[in-house]
Amino acid sequence: MTRTLLGVWAHPDDETFLSSGLLLDARARGDRVVLVTATRGEHGTDDPARWPPDRLGAHRARELDAALAVLGVTEHRWLGYTDGTCPLVPERTAAERIAAIVDEIGPDTIVTFGPDGVTGHADHRAVGRWARRAWRAAAPGATLLEAVLPRGFARRFAEINETFGVFMDGPAPEVEADLHLRLDGERLDRKIAAMLAQDSQTRRLVEGVGLATFRSWWAEEAFVRRTLAGAQAA
Repeated sequence: MTRTLLGVWAHPDDETFLSSGLLLDARARGDRVVLVTATRGEHGTDDPARWPPDRLGAHRARELDAALAVLGVTEHRWLGYTDGTCPLVPERTAAERIAAIVDEIGPDTIVTFGPDGVTGHADHRAVGRWARRAWRAAAPGATLLEAVLPRGFARRFAEINETFGVFMDGPAPEVEADLHLRLDGERLDRKIAAMLAQDSQTRRLVEGVGLATFRSWWAEEAFVRRTLAGAQAA
């Protein structure tokens, strides 16, 4: 029986960094995968003179298309919010928009950020709240997967995490993941290819650490599994 996975993310590349292995496994099983991205990441640059928001947003949208093609994902929706402003969006409004997509596609699993946003990014935290609210309202029987840091990630890659400012306010406390994916071989090759397709965000990382270290850095994914009964009891 075909199942459906819905991913809800803040910016182009969130889905690739945090869930490529999950998406590849779903597509390999023949599952339907639909992704939602809140913004086009139009402010995600250290060089706004070269990359003004309109230009960068359009470029990152093309990069996302290329990355999703590598991952075998053909269904994607934009929410159209402005990069960096997600915490200012009324939570109920955004959650209702996501709930409408949930009603339309009927996912068995929803994947998004945990409360810490993985990196602490305010947009990530906000989008995670929207997705959880939509899950409770529109898909009480679905499983929610919250992306978390793989155990040991902050320690093993402390130097490069600090160099590249991965965390906004320090890494979140480690939690025990319910689903831990260790990617290698073709799965890792495809994840890395999808990441490299988002060149505006990954080029400086690859040039900074080298491709071999970059592969090791992002070779694991981890998720906490929530059910509505468990969430209500928490």
